[in-house]
Amino acid sequence: MKLRWLGTAGFEVEANDQVFLIDPYLSRNPQARPAQNLQPEDISKAGQIFITHGHFDHLCDVPNIMARSTASVYCSEIAASTLVRAGVNSNRINVIKTDGYLADFGGYRAQAFFSRHIKFDLPLIAKRLLRAGTQYRRLSKIIKAYPKGQVLSWRFTINEYTMHHFGSGGSTNKELERLSAFPLDLLLVPLQGHTHICDIAFQYVRVLQPRLVIPIHQDDFYPPVSKTVDIQPFVKQVREHCPGTEVRIMAVNETITL
Repeated sequence: MKLRWLGTAGFEVEANDQVFLIDPYLSRNPQARPAQNLQPEDISKAGQIFITHGHFDHLCDVPNIMARSTASVYCSEIAASTLVRAGVNSNRINVIKTDGYLADFGGYRAQAFFSRHIKFDLPLIAKRLLRAGTQYRRLSKIIKAYPKGQVLSWRFTINEYTMHHFGSGGSTNKELERLSAFPLDLLLVPLQGHTHICDIAFQYVRVLQPRLVIPIHQDDFYPPVSKTVDIQPFVKQVREHCPGTEVRIMAVNETITL
């Protein structure tokens, strides 16, 4: 299996001669760091696209990617409505309405679980509003055009190798405990959206106990809405308290083989 991080929560996965995407967001503004040199038209091989929720930094490039591929998309009802308004044929959209939905694609299996978005805390909101300044009205229009909808997390099983992807860090302890019943090889955990996000992400690792964890969504993907997150406190906690879990930090567009 080959795994390429596209920045934010986005991934391209190649497994058993199949390619699928997770939250493929490539658009950036000039201030974004690190820069993303790929464009939606550079992604054309995907068979399936899996979406965790409808926010712009997870969904907005999907119509352009689908226009250049034969991919079908799997997402919530709200995200599906956003895609239809953007011109995507509804016949190519699979709406996830059931917690635990499972699909078998031959070379891999994908299972969706209902999850939650992280709640932005007041100190973080205040800092982002201050940074946005006069750009607030323009940025708020972009945000409002992409409502969240039901949040999903996705578990992929490839040759018995299990990988779990979260697009946002709002999971309850009950949700994580439920998912911990399944052995986990790789956890893709987001670090964005809260002042104490490193502590929040560490709880995912503590409960799910993956063999490998890759932190994602820590990049400054769309300033001033976003900001680079210092993930070292997270890395330190995992290495000190979860000796059975390896931490791997990827660069944008880096590909690793698992």
